[in-house]
Amino acid sequence: MAKYPPLCEAFITQIKNRITEKNIVEINADQREPQRACLIDVRDNDEWIKGHLPNAVHIPRNKLEFLIEKVVETPDAPIILYCGGGGRSALGTNTLLQMGYTQVASMAGGYRAWCAADLPIVIPDETNG
Repeated sequence: MAKYPPLCEAFITQIKNRITEKNIVEINADQREPQRACLIDVRDNDEWIKGHLPNAVHIPRNKLEFLIEKVVETPDAPIILYCGGGGRSALGTNTLLQMGYTQVASMAGGYRAWCAADLPIVIPDETNG
């Protein structure tokens, strides 16, 4: 069964054929490097506060185009987007490529795949936000 309604599923599949997707193993290794890619969580606020990847920056998908330049200063900087399962990050990756960013990738499987692999996450302290 598809994760999304049929037209949306077809659209996301089409986009995933045009963008770069990286798997969680590649991203986990990348994040250990000193010159790691900027990791951006495009999930909604309620998802972010339940947990996110270490070193991630939160920019909800609906604000990505408006806030990306405050986080990533140059269009050739490496960026990895992730969401819950890979759909929103694929859409965001496509958008950033259209905006002129050149090294953007989406994390295949998203946060759920990361957690299923038992990789580290950060759960924000509710008293500190």
